[in-house]
Amino acid sequence: MTDSQWWQPHRHSDRRPALLARNRIQRAIRGWLDDNEFVEVDPAALAVSPGNETHLHGFATQMIGNDGNGRAMYLHTSPEFAMKKLLAAGERRIAAFSHVWRNRERTALHHPEFTMLEWYRVGEDYTVLMDDCADFLMLAAEAAGANTFRFRDVVCDPYASPERISVADAFAEYAGIDLLATIAPDGWTDRDGLAAQVTRSGVTPADGDTWSDLFSRVLADRVEPHLGRGCATVLDRYPVPEAALARRAADDPRVAERFELYACGVEIANGFGELTDAAEQRRRFQADMAERQRIYGEAYPLDEDLLAALEIMPDASGIALGFDRLVMLATAAPSVQAVMWAPVPDPG
Repeated sequence: MTDSQWWQPHRHSDRRPALLARNRIQRAIRGWLDDNEFVEVDPAALAVSPGNETHLHGFATQMIGNDGNGRAMYLHTSPEFAMKKLLAAGERRIAAFSHVWRNRERTALHHPEFTMLEWYRVGEDYTVLMDDCADFLMLAAEAAGANTFRFRDVVCDPYASPERISVADAFAEYAGIDLLATIAPDGWTDRDGLAAQVTRSGVTPADGDTWSDLFSRVLADRVEPHLGRGCATVLDRYPVPEAALARRAADDPRVAERFELYACGVEIANGFGELTDAAEQRRRFQADMAERQRIYGEAYPLDEDLLAALEIMPDASGIALGFDRLVMLATAAPSVQAVMWAPVPDPG
């Protein structure tokens, strides 16, 4: 899948129009951020923890001190932890275009190193981020000179208002599954109850599937193919077990203030009403790392400075957008690699 000789002049010539469109899109978004009083920040890529979600795989390295002793460090999978510390420090509207690194990820939609646009708003509801996303879709289309977004045979109008649907409603509509019936107010999940519904819907569970595995299987097989067709889709109110970094919804403790933005069936952004309860965040991180240890035989350390910063971090909303995916859709490119100036070679 990786074209290791993208640097050949004739191949670069074919790629160059999309790369120049990438630059125009980035300039347009930076202009919007400036007009809306965001401060652009530049977090360091090295971190004590790459993140603490079960299925997120980091790149490990080692920092050597002046005394010659080494300490395990990681390339960040998101600038989130550093940016939340900046919110605790007193910043109120911040954004970053950050290179981030994720292992075990290389497909048309995934790359081991990619660019993430992340931004935060202190004291503002997470639904405002949905409006931001709609603006960025239009800005990207205008900068690329595109009337539509396209990925393979799916098209989407970037100028149309996104539709909004809850995860529970999407599961009911596209898979006939009552998802919330399998979640208790305290976050406990009924794996067998969901498995029975999944089987009746025509999806075959695998041996050993957890509730989370079943959720992901239905989301990928039955729900996502319907999202972002014709217009963008905001998939809102994720179940609490699938929203480790989001606060619970005020009207239903089974769901959280988390949404994902889809266009052309492609997930391009992940937004939150941020969890600021440090004790709850620690519990969620520990549970996820225990599950990671069970599945992969390893766990990542917790960032204790982040947990301390959450104690003084104000209420905020935050979101991460896959910038390469946005450019890919705006230029109708076949993959994220096609819109990267210098893709990572595939050692395999």
